[in-house]
Amino acid sequence: MKITIKRDYLIQALNEVTRAISSRTAIPILTGIKLTINDEGAILTGSDSDISIEAFIPLEKDDEQLITVEKYGSIILPSRYVTDIVKRLPNDEVSIEVTEGFQTLITSGTASFTLNGLDANDYPQLPEIGNAPTLKIPADMLKNLIRQTAFAVSTVEVRPVLTGVNWILKEGTLLSVATDSHRLALRKINVDLPEEAKFNIVIPGKSLTELNKILDDTTEKVEVVVNNNQILFKVTDVLFYSRLLEGNYPDTTRLIPTSNTTTVAIAAKSLLQAIDRASLLARDNRNNVIKLVSTDNKEIEISSNSPEVGNVSEDLIPVSFEGESILISFNGKYMIDALRVFENQDVKIEFSGSMHQFVIRPVDHEEGNDILQLITPVRTF
Repeated sequence: MKITIKRDYLIQALNEVTRAISSRTAIPILTGIKLTINDEGAILTGSDSDISIEAFIPLEKDDEQLITVEKYGSIILPSRYVTDIVKRLPNDEVSIEVTEGFQTLITSGTASFTLNGLDANDYPQLPEIGNAPTLKIPADMLKNLIRQTAFAVSTVEVRPVLTGVNWILKEGTLLSVATDSHRLALRKINVDLPEEAKFNIVIPGKSLTELNKILDDTTEKVEVVVNNNQILFKVTDVLFYSRLLEGNYPDTTRLIPTSNTTTVAIAAKSLLQAIDRASLLARDNRNNVIKLVSTDNKEIEISSNSPEVGNVSEDLIPVSFEGESILISFNGKYMIDALRVFENQDVKIEFSGSMHQFVIRPVDHEEGNDILQLITPVRTF
């Protein structure tokens, strides 16, 4: 193999595939990046067997020659070194030549590196997706869907299925749900889909978090294909594969209260900032406990107390307050994570008593694009 390639395009592709590589993999060859040159361009692949990412660089783009090929071929290069090397090369173009024994010469300007490569034929095959129906979602909508749910997955492997996000596709809607059994995040969107397309799957939260780093905030459609215990996201010149988690995700619909005794409408941003301030003294506590109390004049008091440090309280004026007075304690981090989802919106918080889960929704939302956060209170009295 012998090529000359534009350095900026190579760096971008290396950054994308490196997201899939883990230094803790049990398969040594997966610590490398596979580089293949064919008559269409360069294909870079990174994988940890759970996530696989494939990035493509065409031979030319917008009448600009990106790759000059003298000899086709493929090689596996150590990811620990090749990305750092290419980022530090002095010129806009990089020459890569594979010689005997998989020795790989990387040159640019006056700089020259030789890396010990590996035989690309030993690299595992990427998953076979087949011809399953394709779902198309705008990148910005998919990015929001992940941002608003994936944070709520469990970080504990006791119930592996809860470390993933449940996607249910049916009847023109995609429902995304994540829970760690203490909180729940839900988002439903309308999607374009073929009639035969429906599934109920669990995607590892880690996979979606890494995918979100690749997605651009644009309306360009991302193709989603589910088949053979794998999901594939096609993002411009990047293919992102992830295995799916096995097991049945719990029915979360029964966790959502159908009635409430108190409804408070308030600006999400001001409530988040008040809880963030209260958390400064509560963060050393095991549950980062914050207390919310309604006052006689229907204001909201946010407070926390740390016997070793001190205490803090702050009064907020809600947009509206309906129903019974409320006294409830909750994990401040969970509440901050939930409120960040709503950014600058006004939210309504529906309480059903001091020891029942409460629900946060936007005051205004589009029909079919539901969004909901649920949090379990902490017993403090």
